[in-house]
Amino acid sequence: MTSNDVRIVSPCGILGYGFPEESFNRAFENNQKVHGIVVDAGSTDAGPHKLGAGVAIVSRRSTKKDLDIIIKNGVPRGVPIVIGSAGGAGAKPHVEWTLDIIKEIMAERCLTAKIAVIWADFTQEEIIKANYEGRITPLTPNIPALTDEVIQETNNIVAQMGHEPILEALKNGADIVVCGRAYDPSPFAAVGIYCGKDPGLSYHLGKILECGALCAEPGTTKDCIVGTLKEDSFIVQSLNPIRKCSPISVSAHTFYEKEHPYILHGPGIIIDLSQCEFTQVSEGAVEVKNSKLIKNDHYFIKLEGARKTAYRTFVIAGVRDPILVENIEEIEELVKEQVKDYYEDIPEEDYSINFYNYGKNGVLGSKETAPFQGYEIGVMFEVVAKTQEIANSICSSVRSTFLHYGYESRKSTAGNLAFPFAPSDVEFGPVYEFSLYHLMEINENPFVIEYL
Repeated sequence: MTSNDVRIVSPCGILGYGFPEESFNRAFENNQKVHGIVVDAGSTDAGPHKLGAGVAIVSRRSTKKDLDIIIKNGVPRGVPIVIGSAGGAGAKPHVEWTLDIIKEIMAERCLTAKIAVIWADFTQEEIIKANYEGRITPLTPNIPALTDEVIQETNNIVAQMGHEPILEALKNGADIVVCGRAYDPSPFAAVGIYCGKDPGLSYHLGKILECGALCAEPGTTKDCIVGTLKEDSFIVQSLNPIRKCSPISVSAHTFYEKEHPYILHGPGIIIDLSQCEFTQVSEGAVEVKNSKLIKNDHYFIKLEGARKTAYRTFVIAGVRDPILVENIEEIEELVKEQVKDYYEDIPEEDYSINFYNYGKNGVLGSKETAPFQGYEIGVMFEVVAKTQEIANSICSSVRSTFLHYGYESRKSTAGNLAFPFAPSDVEFGPVYEFSLYHLMEINENPFVIEYL
């Protein structure tokens, strides 16, 4: 390592996933300089519920446990800490939840720090205006047209920020930067760019580091990794000696969650990875060269928003009778029809009944190609309805009808289903869908920075 090298530590794939403290501490051994501790805290992988409901992906306890290790090591050493997509979805309630934990840790450890909060929220009025101005386009062709009604029904609208507002916060002396929704590599790239390193290399390194040690072998999101930015390359290495980076593992992770093998789209940029070289420079360490950043002529940010569409109730049960197992789909359809006949006063468009037969085709459904060879099935059935009362009522009837349904050749009438829990019916609550999954063109930075 030279005096011009920039070292960025990624503790884990998502804040709150957990990581070994001894791995994290290795980053500081022998008084090695660390230029940034950066951790991604969010994703849309879990679907729209976390954004729509304003709740976190992980627990408060696990998030505090991770943040305590990061803060007690970073703040006293003067190492900038950057958190991307705070709280999971990066909307105001998620950011405030994260800030509450940070303030609690700071008070308990008698620490002080300049905190920058970068809000990623947009109002319905702002989105309606941008839509009228023709600045919003669907991310993919199959997304329905955006209407005023859909926008008004959408809560917690956020957009993925690039590195620019994070870079501004760092330039203004922030010790801890808490970002709303951020493009996953952006917080890492901001540290590299702040330290004068190449933007293309900084973004590519961010793409690798955002998942923790998932690019190592054996890979995991629950361990630490360090990236070192040099003049014309970067090096990645696990901070846990049991995990090793190889050219295959690092190049494979470059393909992770991408629709194109070597083009990576981000806010206002394209990362061209077509000429990248991956070289093993020492045991467990890989050097990467030739990552390039291209600025777009127009700057687009990705919008995300969720709206409530229904309510859900579900039941989990086991089926062991070989006759029922063999005819499960046909019997489920008969159960469904009987319940619909019973509730003829409720319009069919106000609810749906769905069965998932785990052990047979619960994952792939009708696309399953492997022949069924099991002797028992875990059945989950759900009712998604216009109101929670309708969902509860219909699910209760599905359960009782299925439990006692008299199918051909049945030997026992004691009951068809084995319930692992009592009560068996689980009231899930609101169901959300992504109503905003669009690109919005901007001409100036819309992300507000607040200093605490």
